[in-house]
Amino acid sequence: QVQMVESGGGSVQAGGSLRLSCAASLYTYRMGWFRQAPGKEREGVAAIYGGGGNTYYADFAKGRFTISQDGAKMVYLQMNSLKSEDTAMYYCAADPGWHGDWSQAGTWNYWGQGTQVTVSS
Repeated sequence: QVQMVESGGGSVQAGGSLRLSCAASLYTYRMGWFRQAPGKEREGVAAIYGGGGNTYYADFAKGRFTISQDGAKMVYLQMNSLKSEDTAMYYCAADPGWHGDWSQAGTWNYWGQGTQVTVSS
């Protein structure tokens, strides 16, 4: 079992930045970030495979968000130019495999408890 702990969420004005951090208890091949707004499905934000060999982003994240990894068990999400529509609970995810569509929550096995991001306009 992999334990995941997120931190770094908070409230920020539109145009601002936040950096989310996630600490995993064990190494897994891929780590990622998802988000879920009230009344909406959980959606993939970004993923990183093999310690940084490959990264993937949702269209809304490209050019504004950056996923990175520090060592085998820390992953970060730098979020710039935040918009009100980025308001959501952000979850860190991990999985030992590499199969499946990274943007689908069902392909990930381990989840953190989430950290709230609120962007005010």
